[in-house]
Amino acid sequence: MHASQGRSAGLGLALASALAFGGSGVAAKPLIEAGLDPLHVVWLRVAGAALIMLPVAWRHRNLVRERPALLAGFGLFAVAGVQAFYFAAISRIPVGVALLVEYLAPALVLGWVRFVQRRPVTRAAAAGVVLAVGGLACVVEVWAGLSFDAVGLLLALGAACCQVGYFVLSDQGSPDPGSKGAGEAGPPHPFGVIAYGLLVGAAVLTVVARPWGMNWAALGGSAEMNGNAVPAWLLLGWIVLLATVLAYVTGVVSVRLLSPQVAGVVACLEAVIATVLAWVLLGEHLSAPQLVGGGVVLIGAFIAQSTAPRPPSGPVASGAGAQGSDGAGSGDPAVAEGELSGHRTSP
Repeated sequence: MHASQGRSAGLGLALASALAFGGSGVAAKPLIEAGLDPLHVVWLRVAGAALIMLPVAWRHRNLVRERPALLAGFGLFAVAGVQAFYFAAISRIPVGVALLVEYLAPALVLGWVRFVQRRPVTRAAAAGVVLAVGGLACVVEVWAGLSFDAVGLLLALGAACCQVGYFVLSDQGSPDPGSKGAGEAGPPHPFGVIAYGLLVGAAVLTVVARPWGMNWAALGGSAEMNGNAVPAWLLLGWIVLLATVLAYVTGVVSVRLLSPQVAGVVACLEAVIATVLAWVLLGEHLSAPQLVGGGVVLIGAFIAQSTAPRPPSGPVASGAGAQGSDGAGSGDPAVAEGELSGHRTSP
């Protein structure tokens, strides 16, 4: 695949992931209002997706032996951590404030890439983060709930850190070019990582959510969506298939084809998409500041993805936790465009 084609595909997948993730709240809210506990909805979401991905997990069972730390980390941080911290946060602080703090993740990703991986970042990515976070403040109308709760803010920051883990761990599909032929295992297949991440996440959330106390009868009834009765099982299918399986698959692959920092900024569109879908499907009308903020987020995401990350100027320590999609230390600009399942893009 040509480098520009790979980048275009990555951008399209990142947008698809933001759209899929953004629809989760719209489908979950009617279920919660129908009598399901929020944590139980999260458990149903992750456990259902893990069940669907079981055949994929079996096909890539070698990953359990080859990359156990990656699978455990993805499940703990990228799946269970984000969900648990976010729902704990919104129990103490307004949803808008929690969302804004959680979506500081792109800025934290930028810091990880620059100071931990010691890879250069573009000014466009940095400017995009600033614009996107500023736009998000308008989208979620953060000024409407500024009675800060220190514990709630720390929980929301925990969700942001776990989201950083999602982008960084999703990038662990690029082998170190210098290690080829050294007998090391190849890069983990993204679908295998997602499948086992969901299984680990489901196990962790089972302990947290305790689904044995769930109101199972609510799943056999209907939920109200903007005055219309919708079968609860249909909304659950939306959450599991689209907002989880499709969202994670497209999201992880997009990080492989782009970079963690660029994909992170594009992911900010999730909050905009969620707000718009709530407007259309739930009748939650948008205010003028929200419309302006959504436009600013779009501009920030466009600026961030308009310039590819520069290749590293020198050797960078490599290892299971330090490899990035640009093939650190290779000096090959084409590698910065990302790779998928060990297949490099070519200039």
